[in-house]
Amino acid sequence: MEKSKNQLITEKSIRLLQRNQYTFHVDSKLTKTEMKNWIEQFFDVKVKGINSSRVTSKKKSKSSSNSTSKKKMVARLRANYFIPLFLN
Repeated sequence: MEKSKNQLITEKSIRLLQRNQYTFHVDSKLTKTEMKNWIEQFFDVKVKGINSSRVTSKKKSKSSSNSTSKKKMVARLRANYFIPLFLN
């Protein structure tokens, strides 16, 4: 699926892993339902819920007025399910 760009690895997302929550950067047109279905099919897990937010990029200069927005989704998995971070 080209709508899911990558798994986001930051200090906060690593803390969320302890709560069985995984963070992804996704296409801005993707809905929560589409993301939930994709995660369940691709990783063979059960999703408890999804939170999403739009992240706007910082302007590089005052003259540029076009700011692009990205979408970040946090997927909460049910107990006894996990997504491996790095595949061998």
